Parts: sequence; C-alpha cells; structure tokens
Amino acid sequence: MNNQNIKKEILNLDSMLEYQEGSIVSRALINKDVGTLTLFSFDKGESLSEHTAPFDALVYIFDGEAEILISGEKFLLSKGQMIIMPANEPHALKAIEKFKMMLIMIKS
Repeated sequence: MNNQNIKKEILNLDSMLEYQEGSIVSRALINKDVGTLTLFSFDKGESLSEHTAPFDALVYIFDGEAEILISGEKFLLSKGQMIIMPANEPHALKAIEKFKMMLIMIKS
C-alpha cells in the first residue's frame, strides 16, 4: 500500500508478512510526510544494529520475542507488548525468537 491506494479494509497482521530464514523482511503500509507504518519479521538471531532516528517510534510485537536496546537499557518484549523509542536515542533490535512487529514512526 502507498499513499495513493489506501483502502478501507480489515487487515490481519499475522498473514501480511511471512518469516524468511536468515532474513529480516519489511512491508510498508503507510508512508506519508507525517509518519510511517511498517511491518517487520525477523528470523531468530537476526538484528538491526544500534542507530538513531530523529522521530519518536512505537514498536508493537505481534508474534515472537525481541530484545530492544534503548540508550543502553535492555527491554525484552513478547507478543502483545509495545514500547516507545524516543527520538534521537540510540536503539537496536534483536530476535531472541523469530518475531513480527509493527513500527509506527511519528514525524510531526
């Protein structure tokens, strides 16, 4: 989906993104100037190295288990949990078990 073809429809997050062995998969659902909504799946052991973003971001785990490091503090999240990663704070993600997440980034 992009800005031109967002439709009113019921979506099932579990079936919108599959796991791929040894990979991180992403699918952007909304990509606008004011924010984005992206789905990710991480295979067990996959990670995103520490980085920063200029915007607040909300991570919601809808399957599996993840370790999220924010400014040096570790958080273990599992299905049904969420965390906010504040703008400009270094953060990293690692799949303790394979997991799927929704990332909502607010740009304004």
